[in-house]
Amino acid sequence: MPAPPLPLPERIARRLPSQCEVCRRWGTARFCAGCCAQFAPPGARCRRCAMPCAGAPAACGACLREPPPFERAFCVADYGFPWDRLIARFKFQGEAELAAPLARRLAEAAREAPTPDLMLPVPLAPRRLAERGYNQAWELARRLARLCGCAARADLLLRPVETRHQAELARAERVANLRAAFCVEPHRRALLARRRIALVDDVLTTGATASEAARTLLAAGAAAVDVWVIARTA
Repeated sequence: MPAPPLPLPERIARRLPSQCEVCRRWGTARFCAGCCAQFAPPGARCRRCAMPCAGAPAACGACLREPPPFERAFCVADYGFPWDRLIARFKFQGEAELAAPLARRLAEAAREAPTPDLMLPVPLAPRRLAERGYNQAWELARRLARLCGCAARADLLLRPVETRHQAELARAERVANLRAAFCVEPHRRALLARRRIALVDDVLTTGATASEAARTLLAAGAAAVDVWVIARTA
């Protein structure tokens, strides 16, 4: 998946001194090579859901029993230190500037992914978007699209229904909570036809959100959906 040249301002920014967000040492990257090697080491994962497992099988036991609607999942690391704290800062504390270095790490983690036609963020419902001020998934998706040389859209997959916070719920409750939560903008359905979609979010937990969103996209005509996230809960 070849990456297009970075815009000039970003090429300049990446040459300027910067502190690592984890160890705070000075260098030229927001995540230094040492911290990436320590906290995001390569490891075997299920190719369907990105769950850590021995041997990197095409599908883990859970995916064999109940295959998810998405084809592949890609992540930077397991959900734990320091990614949990970085995601909390990015998502809840207004540090949207973390989107660029996180997107670069995710693009590197998904370098073997099939090239997507479209990058779509998992949407927020209107009230939650207003409360937060931005959708962290969109901040990632639009930067990933530039890195990967494809288009990003935030107006195709919608979430008109206000649902309870998923973190409060068990898996079965999460599935029920999300039923019919997503829809595709009816006047733009044709943009999904026969397209491979990269569905972008910050964390993949039970997979309930990603699965419901993927089903909605496939029902609207998408050819395939892959899931791209920063962290995967174990």
